[in-house]
Amino acid sequence: MQKESIYGQMTRCEKEVAELLKKLGISWAYEKPVFVWDENKRPRVWAPDFFLIPFGIYVEVCGSESFDYGYRRKIFDNNGYRVIFLHLYKESNKWKNHLLSYLEKIMDYRYHKLNQVLRREN
Repeated sequence: MQKESIYGQMTRCEKEVAELLKKLGISWAYEKPVFVWDENKRPRVWAPDFFLIPFGIYVEVCGSESFDYGYRRKIFDNNGYRVIFLHLYKESNKWKNHLLSYLEKIMDYRYHKLNQVLRREN
């Protein structure tokens, strides 16, 4: 499916994130399904809003205070998925910096882990 047709399925907040990713040149997939086990060990398929292809990281765009994002974060964490939660409804001016800061931290972490592995090999 072309990105233009995907935009029609997105919320206003998701479109905002998509535009930033486009501007930054970060390729992404929209609502790429993932398999998770819930708190009762039942299998589920969830679809975080974005999968950032070059980073291998998911982004969940939080558009409502009434939704239990804490539960969702716990399930993702318990299943080993890295997910960045962007609260656009309460961080209208900060979410962009939060996203970029998190990406920088995860890439630094991966770089240092790779260096540790390479040093053990030599």
